[in-house]
Amino acid sequence: MNGLNVNGDVIMPSGTSQVSTVTITSGSSLTMQGGATFTNSSTLNGAGGTLILDNAIFNFTGNVQSGTVIKFDHTSKNQSNSLTLGSDQYRNVTIENYAPGDTLTMNYDNIKTFTDDGTGKIKVVTNNGVTLTLNTAINPDTGKYFTAADFSYKAGTITCFLAGSMIRTPDGDVAVENIQIGDQVIAFDWKNNRNILRSVVWVGTARAVVRPHLADDEAGWPVRVLKDAVANGVPYKDMLITAEHCLFFEDRFVPVRMLVNGRTIFYDKSILSYDYYHVETELHSVITADGMLTESYLDTGNRSSFRQDGKVASLRSAARSWQDDAGAPLCVDRSFVQPLFHVLEHREKSITQALPAPEKAALVHDADLRLVTDKGATLRPVRRRDEQYSFMLPSGTQAVRILSRASRPADVIGPFVDDRRQMGVAVGDVTLITAKGQQAVTTHLQEDKPEGWHADMGWAGVAWTNGNALLPLGALHAEGNMAILSLSIRAAGPYLPAADTTQAVRSISIA
Repeated sequence: MNGLNVNGDVIMPSGTSQVSTVTITSGSSLTMQGGATFTNSSTLNGAGGTLILDNAIFNFTGNVQSGTVIKFDHTSKNQSNSLTLGSDQYRNVTIENYAPGDTLTMNYDNIKTFTDDGTGKIKVVTNNGVTLTLNTAINPDTGKYFTAADFSYKAGTITCFLAGSMIRTPDGDVAVENIQIGDQVIAFDWKNNRNILRSVVWVGTARAVVRPHLADDEAGWPVRVLKDAVANGVPYKDMLITAEHCLFFEDRFVPVRMLVNGRTIFYDKSILSYDYYHVETELHSVITADGMLTESYLDTGNRSSFRQDGKVASLRSAARSWQDDAGAPLCVDRSFVQPLFHVLEHREKSITQALPAPEKAALVHDADLRLVTDKGATLRPVRRRDEQYSFMLPSGTQAVRILSRASRPADVIGPFVDDRRQMGVAVGDVTLITAKGQQAVTTHLQEDKPEGWHADMGWAGVAWTNGNALLPLGALHAEGNMAILSLSIRAAGPYLPAADTTQAVRSISIA
């Protein structure tokens, strides 16, 4: 579709559209409903008009005309919307009724500042000067407006140093914020077991604001590695880095988030916002910070997220990759990381500043499995025998959602497991029994899976849900009589006790 012109109040139902230009005339509105999605739009002309997201997704990569209003609709309980703004070509754009559960994705830049005036108006300023005004919704639990701390936005993976990190150079250790383009740093050539010099070709800095409502490793909390946490004198002072930043062990890089033990390596929750710094060398390198071997910056495509001061460097146009350009292999294998985790964990006895051991929550093994039909009815199993759960479907049911508890393996087993997906239940055979006989339901096993199912996990005949998975029945139940749906649950849990068992149930659209 080349363009969409809206004059009056127009509703766009569920579906995906690629539109080059969306024009909403002054006083008009375009409501995107029930999963409607725009992608690859280049221009949104909405000065004086309003774009309303009603449980919808808007992936926008182009220019937004000044004065446009984008409004999130929360008429239905637990309703959520997703807004992606992938360009910096907009000013004076207002986003209304934003609330937790909504996602604002700003891939082109990191957020520089939030200004929260306490009246529901939040000013968001990006590193390249773009300003957005967000008017938040009322929190029904408190009767007050949501604040900046309730926000969920994505700004790319942050792997960097906090201010005060001391980078080793030929002239001694220098604070990262004082490193400049053209400086030399000492790099470790691990293949030849020697130190070499590498020139700094780029430096960048940005501002991070912690999002406390997210999981610790995704919220943006900085990680504090206590003095001597790795070995005596390593690091020689407390080290502050971001969760994805890698440390170097036995010729391999390991993200520090996988080594967080809560005592000697932990998320420092006293820091709610901070500046962070990147130092890029001519080749991705093993460098030393605070006496600890770690990594320089590897540009995997997020360089534009940082502001640069001082000298200007000639930059490569192509992003680099860990596979082809890393200074050492990235290792997230449990077989390597778990023993390393336990070695570092045991150093707590020799570190006086170590925190008290964190309390471990008792795990829950009940999946709390149930179905929700396309008519909104909640169904509990009428029979359970070993792995088989049977549900009585009302007449006319053409789709259900499989709901259960869900937890991340990294939380349940340990951070040394590099799996941060929400895992619900593993579903094997699904059978629909009607008056016409028994029919196999296999949509969850197909390559192109419905919403809420994880991609192939190497277990033939089984697919994992994320705790809220759509299972279309369609023509299989077209005759409209009551039926029995039987699920084979091949694996489930354990779960954290705080795992949500009342997840939002999105509307089910039957094509």
